Amino acid sequence: EVHLVESGGALVQSGGSLRLSCAASGFTGDDYIIGWFRQAPGKEREGVSCILNSDGTAYYSDSVKGRFTISRDSAKNTVHLQMNMLRPEETAVYYCAATDWFGSSWYDFLRDGMRSTDFESWGQGTQVTVSS
Repeated sequence: EVHLVESGGALVQSGGSLRLSCAASGFTGDDYIIGWFRQAPGKEREGVSCILNSDGTAYYSDSVKGRFTISRDSAKNTVHLQMNMLRPEETAVYYCAATDWFGSSWYDFLRDGMRSTDFESWGQGTQVTVSS
């Protein structure tokens, strides 16, 4: 069973930075995707970024491209999300999620953005609050 634990959420001022971490365990191989979603009160869960563990291929939503960086530390089975130039509207609970990858098309998988229904395993979430 895959187990995901997020950490790093905090209160930060607008324009500030935070690094979130997702410690993962329970995978039987190297072919899986780790993604970050966020959900603000009253809003739908939004996919932010994801990374293919086997080769580091990454995806970013348009809203965070150029400001967020996702990375993996394979030795520690941890994925980080470095978030820079944070905005108040990015206040949300940030979730780490995972899904197995069977080598299909990366383009097709993300053609419509990250979909929460494509990810089977979820962490408990970590709160990020950006003050104005």
